[in-house]
Amino acid sequence: MQKITTFLWFDHQAEEAAAFYTSLFKDSRILEVQRYGEAGPGPEGSAMTVSFELAGQRYTALNGGPHFSFTEAISLYVDCEDQAEVDELWARLTADGGEESQCGWLKDRYGLSWQIVPRALPELLGGEDAAASQRVMRAMLGMRKIDVQALEDAARG
Repeated sequence: MQKITTFLWFDHQAEEAAAFYTSLFKDSRILEVQRYGEAGPGPEGSAMTVSFELAGQRYTALNGGPHFSFTEAISLYVDCEDQAEVDELWARLTADGGEESQCGWLKDRYGLSWQIVPRALPELLGGEDAAASQRVMRAMLGMRKIDVQALEDAARG
């Protein structure tokens, strides 16, 4: 069992969100749903907690009510193999009420922040050519969804 598990507080959409998230990534699944009984505090039979895995990483979602909401202080970072993976995840996570932000960040329809980052970005930022790295940084700072071709073009000058 994983020693540390990320715990996500939802108002009432934990089961829906877990099903959505597990549909996005290979090696993902719902592990267990615990439901409220007659003692509550949620409606009897509704999901209290949902344990799930995303790409082998375990999470737990709680239907805890409207007392707390997500902020950008916590985000899920996704290491994307290529532009096609960035494009697909970006489209699916911003659909149905999600919001684009800057520099590869977005909020999904549940308000959870994600960083959708192509593997090329840290490689280009960490290159030995400091001037090229700075051009890549300037290009990235002007983007919402990360564009690998534009980053490569910036690196070349």
